[in-house]
Amino acid sequence: MNTLTNTLEKIPVSGEVAVGIIHQLRQAGHEAYFVGGCVRDLLRGIEPGDYDIVTSARPDEVQALFPHTVPVGASFGVVLVIEEGQSYEVATFRTEDGHEDGRRPSQVKFATAREDVCRRDFTVNGLLLDPETGRIIDYVGGCQDIERRLIRTIGEPEARLTEDYLRMLRAVRFAANLSFEIDQQTFDAVKRHVPAIRRISAERIREELTRLLTGGGARRGMELLAATCLLAVLLPEVEAMRGVAQPPTFHPEGDVWEHTMRMLELLPGGVGRKADACLAWGVVMHDIGKPCTRSEDESGVHFYGHVRKGEEIAGAILRRLKFSRAEMETITDLVHCHMLFIHVKEMRSNKLKRLLRKPRFDLHLELHRLDCLGSHGFLNNYEFCKTKLAELATEELHPPPLITGHDLIAMGFRPGPIFSEILKVVEDAQLDGEILTGDEARRLVMARWGRGVLGSGLFF
Repeated sequence: MNTLTNTLEKIPVSGEVAVGIIHQLRQAGHEAYFVGGCVRDLLRGIEPGDYDIVTSARPDEVQALFPHTVPVGASFGVVLVIEEGQSYEVATFRTEDGHEDGRRPSQVKFATAREDVCRRDFTVNGLLLDPETGRIIDYVGGCQDIERRLIRTIGEPEARLTEDYLRMLRAVRFAANLSFEIDQQTFDAVKRHVPAIRRISAERIREELTRLLTGGGARRGMELLAATCLLAVLLPEVEAMRGVAQPPTFHPEGDVWEHTMRMLELLPGGVGRKADACLAWGVVMHDIGKPCTRSEDESGVHFYGHVRKGEEIAGAILRRLKFSRAEMETITDLVHCHMLFIHVKEMRSNKLKRLLRKPRFDLHLELHRLDCLGSHGFLNNYEFCKTKLAELATEELHPPPLITGHDLIAMGFRPGPIFSEILKVVEDAQLDGEILTGDEARRLVMARWGRGVLGSGLFF
């Protein structure tokens, strides 16, 4: 029998189109409800980011009712309905059997609403909402678990986790993002099955870890990954930061792990405040080279070469998790540049301007701010950079070139690798204010490269 444990007075305006889809399904004689995370969020007083719908209608019946649909998983009963430029997932009630690979069901059968709910992962995601009456239909104790702030599997943890081993990581992610606890039986089952996470594709693992880091509670998420032993399997390079002591003068907070956790704790998160994914991964990896470069002598603790090593390790992790090339370049550049801020006040003008105009410098600056707040707390260099950014006009950071490769050819130079060196030296002099015109640029080039090289092959 349905358990009507709660009611909602009003669906937000953002859900009105989805309510219309449910109404149209019902007008055609089908059952239809909101399901999953949107119901959970509504009960917590949070406006959902999207609305998922379950129905008794079969995929072909859904497609017949709506003019714009995409059968993204018709064999599993899932159809996207496109309304007013937005897509809404409409899934047929189903059961699943035979998850031999720990991910995909070998058999799917269309079923009842109760059966559909009982195949889902966690009780807080197993609620149905009738938007026309506001009634919450709870077959699994999800309302109580939301009140208790508890992540608990629907049914036996062993059965739910072995159906899809990614659910181990999802349990941690939901607990972190929602600030919930993990039910003890569920937690123990996760620990028992940790090695099986290797069966899950890198792409799915990457997406869950990124959601964990950007959706709020990133520090707690990483600590739960460590407590369940998932971290040692998924990110052993991060696990290695635990217990790596640092010089207390610069890091009074403690070891590399604690420093990184404090930075994660400062990341934005929660409703409408997701952290930037590249920044979050930059925080995790900025000091990842320290464990393998730590040395100690009479002068203290050192991490010589930790930036270069950190880039190598970060690149290996990002490739392993199949990040895009653009994401890899951004994150590894964050690792590469994070120590440059120590020297910004002493930098020559050209080097400082090159730093300030880097792509996504906002992320570099924010990583530096978090780095400081996660350790000694001094923001002098951060404020210096912000002041310089405010002072410098766009054309001062990105001045039009005084000379080009075509100009060098016209001057008699033979095209080749030397062009990059020449153009950089010219731009450095321009950024430093040493030259202002094209004529001055040409004189600089000839003074440096134009003598004694006639027989070297530089000239035609």
